[in-house]
Amino acid sequence: MPDSGYPWPIETTRLDNGLRVVVSEDRTAPAVAVNIWYDVGSRHEPAGQTGFAHLFEHLMFEGSVNVAKTEHMKLVQGAGGSLNATTNPDRTNYFETVPAEHLELALWLEADRMGGLVPALTQETLDNQRDVVKNERRQRYENVPYGDAWLRLLPLLYPPGHPYHHPTIGSMADLNAADLATFQAFHATYYAPNNAVLTVVGDAAAADVFALADKYFGAIPPRPEIPAAPDGRTVPAAGQPAVEQVVADVPAPRAYVAHRTHPFGGPGYDVVTVLATVLGSGRGSRLYQRLADGERIAQPDLVGAYGVDLAHAPAPLIATATARPGVDAERLAAGLAEVVDELTTVAVTAAELDRAKALLSTAWWRQMSTVDGRADTLGRYATQFGDPAAAGERLPAWLAVTAEQIAEAAAEVLAPADRVTLTYLPEGKDQ
Repeated sequence: MPDSGYPWPIETTRLDNGLRVVVSEDRTAPAVAVNIWYDVGSRHEPAGQTGFAHLFEHLMFEGSVNVAKTEHMKLVQGAGGSLNATTNPDRTNYFETVPAEHLELALWLEADRMGGLVPALTQETLDNQRDVVKNERRQRYENVPYGDAWLRLLPLLYPPGHPYHHPTIGSMADLNAADLATFQAFHATYYAPNNAVLTVVGDAAAADVFALADKYFGAIPPRPEIPAAPDGRTVPAAGQPAVEQVVADVPAPRAYVAHRTHPFGGPGYDVVTVLATVLGSGRGSRLYQRLADGERIAQPDLVGAYGVDLAHAPAPLIATATARPGVDAERLAAGLAEVVDELTTVAVTAAELDRAKALLSTAWWRQMSTVDGRADTLGRYATQFGDPAAAGERLPAWLAVTAEQIAEAAAEVLAPADRVTLTYLPEGKDQ
């Protein structure tokens, strides 16, 4: 397998209603992945409508004009396929992988809920899914140790009014306050063919996919004016570090150190991606070597660093560690910050760089090894950068990063004066 690029064919077209269609034919196995990206996520949500994009991830499975409630899932699974959906600040996507002979079914289902959700949306369905989201918030964020860390980090990283200030799960008050007509208007605004990219990867010819896409999506009218997302690329400097300490029902102290870096997809973030891998990926990383294996203040399986791939704002780099018994939160946070700071003073070695690039290469080709992984990647690059083939540039960009570039990036984006530190303390323990 080659070390870089995108070695499969890519063909694209745009329907008269604006829907972009991307096809990458691969006859290796008789399966196809269908993936549709809508350019709507939590960053698009107007004030008072937080959580709407995520709620629609649920509502889109609750029936449309020609598909009864829960039938979408039953039809795909009954055809031997799998399906799901996800929402993040930048987009919402829906996807299924099916045997190749059921491609037409998958396209019909996606078209029906793009163009036919609003007439089928009822107050009962809306109320039910609002309750589902509330339960999800409790299960994923509120009732899990450290589960609300992301909800706390976002407002520390991005000020009020910034499109990434609030999490995708949104405000329960906003979800409760909105009526059915408001939700219908949100869907009509953003779930339009000219705000979407349909990607099909696998055992299907591009000409056949284009014809089916036109058959099922072609009659859906475009949205004349889709509101532009607010600009989030500039974050005013706070001038001082942001610190928050939380006392909660957690088993051990935990610390997070976070910095705003560069938007995903550009050369600056490519360097940060390699930097994060050197810093916190696996047992050979600096954080593991220093905090888990060296000073032994962090639990070995709970130390690491990662970037969050946000495309329209300075994306965060987050380092985290959980304390071993007897280690307090202050010592843990100081150790975490010290290792981060050393990226500006202790040069990355050739061995560290080779290891990081090997890990990133493995992760990239793991994503590319499946038709659904490729469909999601092509949909992303078509939506966020206007060119699905640009996906082939990512791995070569990582492999070209130098130790000097990492040192320069660390000095630029990891300054202590612009740092966010979040610590958790166990309830009822003297810290």
